[in-house]
Amino acid sequence: MKKSKKGYRVEKDSLGEVYVPRNALYGAQTQRAVENFPISGIKMDFPFTNSFVDALGLIKDAAAKSNKSLGLLSSRKANAISKAAKEVWQSKHNDEFPLDVFQTGSGTSSNMNANEVIANLATKFSGISIDPNDDVNMSQSSNDVIPTAIKVSAFLDISKKLYPSLDKLISTIEIKANSIKGSVKTGRTHLMDAMPIDFSQELNAWSSQLKNSRDTLSFLEKRLLDLPQGGTAVGTGINAHPRFSKVFAKELSKLVGKSFKAKPSDDFFQELSAQDTAVQVSGELKNLAVILMKISNDLRWMNSGPLSGLSEIELKALQPGSSIMPGKVNPVIPEAVAMVAADVIGNDATITIAGQAGNFQLNVMLPVVAYNLLKSIAILTGGMNVLADKAIKSFKVNKKNIEAALNKNPILVTALNPVIGYAKAAEIAKKAYKENLPIIEVALAETNLTRAQLNKYLDPKKLIKGGIK
Repeated sequence: MKKSKKGYRVEKDSLGEVYVPRNALYGAQTQRAVENFPISGIKMDFPFTNSFVDALGLIKDAAAKSNKSLGLLSSRKANAISKAAKEVWQSKHNDEFPLDVFQTGSGTSSNMNANEVIANLATKFSGISIDPNDDVNMSQSSNDVIPTAIKVSAFLDISKKLYPSLDKLISTIEIKANSIKGSVKTGRTHLMDAMPIDFSQELNAWSSQLKNSRDTLSFLEKRLLDLPQGGTAVGTGINAHPRFSKVFAKELSKLVGKSFKAKPSDDFFQELSAQDTAVQVSGELKNLAVILMKISNDLRWMNSGPLSGLSEIELKALQPGSSIMPGKVNPVIPEAVAMVAADVIGNDATITIAGQAGNFQLNVMLPVVAYNLLKSIAILTGGMNVLADKAIKSFKVNKKNIEAALNKNPILVTALNPVIGYAKAAEIAKKAYKENLPIIEVALAETNLTRAQLNKYLDPKKLIKGGIK
C-alpha cells in the first residue's frame, strides 16, 4: 500500500495504485495519462477545443438520462450524473481536463477523464458512490463517445462561431461592393492588364465564393447530426440497450436544441472505424481557407505601393510597418489572414492522414482529428472577423490611380476586334504600349473610326457590361 504524499491522494484502477493531486476531481486513469503523455503541452481544454470538453459533458448528461428512462440506472444516480455533467458542459471545470492532445488514439484517456470528473462530482452531489465506468460510462465506450464528441463539438462550433463570422464577412463585402459600385478599374489576368471590371464585380466574386462554401458546409453539417453513439466497442452495440442510441439522440437534441439523429446500427461500424465526415468537413474548411487567402492576396496586391505598386486601394493604417523604415505601413490584416489560411490547409493535411488510420474497427487518431478540426474552425472564425472589420469595411478606393491606369490600358482595344479585326487591334495595342500613348489616340490615327465612334466603343463603363459594342 502506497503512503500518500503531501498534496496527493492515492487512487486505484485496474493497474494498481497511483498518486493523484489531492484536490483534483479526476482520478487514477487521468493521472496515468498525464504522466504518460507529456508531449506538447496542448491540452484538451485549450481555448478552441473547449467545445470538445463541453461535448463530452453533453454526451454524459444525455447518456445518464437515457439509461434512466430505459430502466438501467436509478433516478438518484442518473440525476446526480446529469447535474455533474451539466457543470462540465457549462465549462465550469475545464481545468480538470489536463490531458495532452497527443494521447491514446481512441481518446480513451479523455473519455475516462470526463467519467472520473463527473463521477466525483456526482458522488458529492448525491452522497452515494458513483462509479466512473459502471455508472457514468454505462452503455458507452470510448470508441463511440469520442467520435460522437467530434461530431457534436464541430457542429456546435460551426453553427455558433463559424457561421456568424462567415455571414458577417459576406455581408461586409456586399455592403462595400455596393458602396464602390461605378468605380471601374483595369482587370487583370496573369497579373497583366486585361479588360476593365467594376470594383463591385470583383468584390461580389469574393462574396459568391464565400456563399458557395457556406452552402457546402450546410450540406456537410447535416452529417454531423448523425451520431454513432450506441455502437460501443466495435460497432455491434455490446453492453448497450437496443434502444439506447435512439433515446440518446432524443435526449441530446433536448439539451442542445438541435435535431440529432441516431445512425442506423449498420452504420456504427463505419462511424467507429472511419472519420469520413470529419475529413469532408475539414476539406471544405480548407476550401474556405483558400478563398480567404485569395481575398487577402487580392487586397495586398491592390494596396501595393503606395508609389511603385498598383495602389488601387488604401487599407486603413493600423500600426507602424517597420522597425527601421519610418512611415512604412503594411497590409497586416490580409497577411494575418493568409497565415490563418496556411495553418488551416496544414490542419487538413493532418486530418487527411488521421482519417486513413481506421485500422479494422477503430480509427486510432481521434484526438488529433478533434484538435485540428476545432482549431481550423476557431482560427477561421477569428480571421474572418478581423478581415471584415479591419480590412474590407474600411479600405478606400484610389480613384485617380485607377482612372489613370484605365485610360492608358491598351487592352481596351479588344472591344474593336469585331470592327477592325484581331490583327489590326493587336498592332494598335503594341504601338500604344511602345509609345506610352492612350489607346484612343493610336486608334484614331490607325483606323478610319471617328473620335465619337471610338469613345463609344472604348468607354470602360460600357465595356464592363460585356457583349458586342
